Amino acid sequence: MEVPANLPSSFQIQDINSKEPKSEVVDYGCCHYRRKCKIRSPCCNEIFDCRHCHNEAKNDINVDHKERHAIPRHQIQQVICTLCGTEQEVRQMCVNCGVCMGKYFCRTCKLFDDDISKLQFHCDGCGICRIGGRENFFHCDKCRCCYSNFLRDSHPCVEGAMHHDCPVCFEYLFDSVDDVTVMPCGHTIHKKCLKEMQQHYQYACPLCFKSVCDMSKVWEKLDMEVAATPMPEFYQNKLIRILCNDCGTNSEVGFHIVAVKCPNCKSYNTRQTGG
Repeated sequence: MEVPANLPSSFQIQDINSKEPKSEVVDYGCCHYRRKCKIRSPCCNEIFDCRHCHNEAKNDINVDHKERHAIPRHQIQQVICTLCGTEQEVRQMCVNCGVCMGKYFCRTCKLFDDDISKLQFHCDGCGICRIGGRENFFHCDKCRCCYSNFLRDSHPCVEGAMHHDCPVCFEYLFDSVDDVTVMPCGHTIHKKCLKEMQQHYQYACPLCFKSVCDMSKVWEKLDMEVAATPMPEFYQNKLIRILCNDCGTNSEVGFHIVAVKCPNCKSYNTRQTGG
């Protein structure tokens, strides 16, 4: 059945990891960043356009599993100027030709990017750079990540919310290059994974099973289905114990084959705990 499942835009998080559209043509740099330098990876001593290029190459399916690895971004020590080819310690201006290798430069993250329209900023709490403008975000110490100011007084805190794997694809979210969404319960998930869940009519958080969107219209339809489906006399007085995934209430209610409703919050997002 169709359900309006789009979450509020204020629940969306982006960081500097987000990729630029691959259809965009750039004169220098790579598909991830516009920059006038390459990096020498401290882990394998090879040269790449950026850390994402390194991670994609070194974690390719054709690479032996034992050899796969990600670059320790904060340990990058050497960069190579694209214009003159000079290898040097990490700095914004080339020591040889003087070119600015990135209008945005973060010495901590060893990050260069000429596309400053992203409004990059470094968050000391996160330990990484993010995009969208420092004035538009705040850092939550409990969740250990940055959120939109729209969520300052309303977001549900979850300890280390971004420091775990996506519950659908199992990619580590804090280092993910894909956009991450915070669900109303406070758990985080890839935006594309949440959309795929909804396309398969899955509207509950994979971690805590709370509804991820307003389900009131669906509950109204289930009310009508339950009313139109009388139970056989043998089951009419059968009681079962249920737990509501949305409000956490334990209740004893009448059994029904279609769905079982929570008497507290009127949700059908329930599970049987006893009969």
